[in-house]
Amino acid sequence: MKVLVIGGGAREHALCRSLSLDPDVTALHCAPGNAGIGEVAQLHPVDALDGPAVARLATELEAELVVVGPEAPLVAGVADAVRAAGIPCFGPSQEAALLEGSKAFAKDVMAEAEVPTARSYVCTTAEEIDEALDAFGAPYVVKDDGLAAGKGVVVTDDLAAAREHALACVRVVIEEFLDGPEVSLFAITDGETVLPLQPAQDFKRALDGDEGPNTGGMGAYSPLPWADPKLVDEVMETVLQPTVDELRRRGTPFSGLLYAGLAITSRGVRVIEFNARFGDPETQVVLARLRTPLAGVLLAAANGTLDAQPPLKWRDDAAVTVVIASHNYPDTPRTGDPVEGLDEVAAQDAPHAYVLHAGTKHEGDAVLSAGGRVLSVTATGKDLVQARERAYQAVGRIRLDGSQHRTDIARKAAEG
Repeated sequence: MKVLVIGGGAREHALCRSLSLDPDVTALHCAPGNAGIGEVAQLHPVDALDGPAVARLATELEAELVVVGPEAPLVAGVADAVRAAGIPCFGPSQEAALLEGSKAFAKDVMAEAEVPTARSYVCTTAEEIDEALDAFGAPYVVKDDGLAAGKGVVVTDDLAAAREHALACVRVVIEEFLDGPEVSLFAITDGETVLPLQPAQDFKRALDGDEGPNTGGMGAYSPLPWADPKLVDEVMETVLQPTVDELRRRGTPFSGLLYAGLAITSRGVRVIEFNARFGDPETQVVLARLRTPLAGVLLAAANGTLDAQPPLKWRDDAAVTVVIASHNYPDTPRTGDPVEGLDEVAAQDAPHAYVLHAGTKHEGDAVLSAGGRVLSVTATGKDLVQARERAYQAVGRIRLDGSQHRTDIARKAAEG
């Protein structure tokens, strides 16, 4: 099978790494990719938001499966353009991707499907914003209705900061605060059959102890030793299957990766948000634990034959990923700094630890930082303690001037 992956972050590197290890994949391409992806896939320049251009590239490469990684191309309708060219595509249609593209749309779907979520108001005026903030009180949860690269949500006790963020949005969702730990659960679906993956937990705040500003994610781990063993079954029954069924009922079936961001509250599981693609950095740890070859599962979802797939197989190993971010991330991150130590990790830590590239580019033989989140250092081990040790040992070999990373990823879970 010839596969083309669209995107250029650590999520796409994780996807490409798994696909490169799949014996059924005979040729692997990625557009636009990054310095690390270039080691496992052939790179091609493309505007990932340009559906016709992506479809042309897939046709030229004679791709038999296109996997769209990021949310922005999905919301822009890239998957529709690829399918219109007669090529199977893993990723929802533009209409179905609204589940991530509009938080108000997602709330409407959840209401119809009776999916448990936070009470909320959709606001477009200053008066509505003030009424909603007053109704819920602190801590305030304010979400930009549209895409914001994981940074459109403000959770704060500061009324003025909450109001300022809300007024900066064209349309905003203000909702009640959900207590309890957060869990990410992915599911592969063809619009009818839903195949859940293993849950993971990510770390959104920039600094140790969940301090600092919200980011796209600073690390993740899987499995979750503290979670109820019946969690996946419960979420399948109350969240994932009802949502997929409701979208199909509306005539906009969701085919691809449905990502449920969940809060395990004192009143039970509640959906915080939906995403329409693999999450970053959770994908890095979930795929590190998946034993089933990836390409066939994604193709079955694209072709509508997921019901014929055998159950997924998982490694018993734990996995931890630690994000190395550039100076001043998430504000205005510095780019163009040399990344050193990658060869040392490959020589001394493989195969248990490896580096997935996010914001990197080649300049001659040098690898330079090219984004806010630069690398995802990922490791596996017999348990979270060993996986953490291996991940941070590898992180210690990386040299990037001014870089930052959290030192507490999975610490609490590892300590039990």
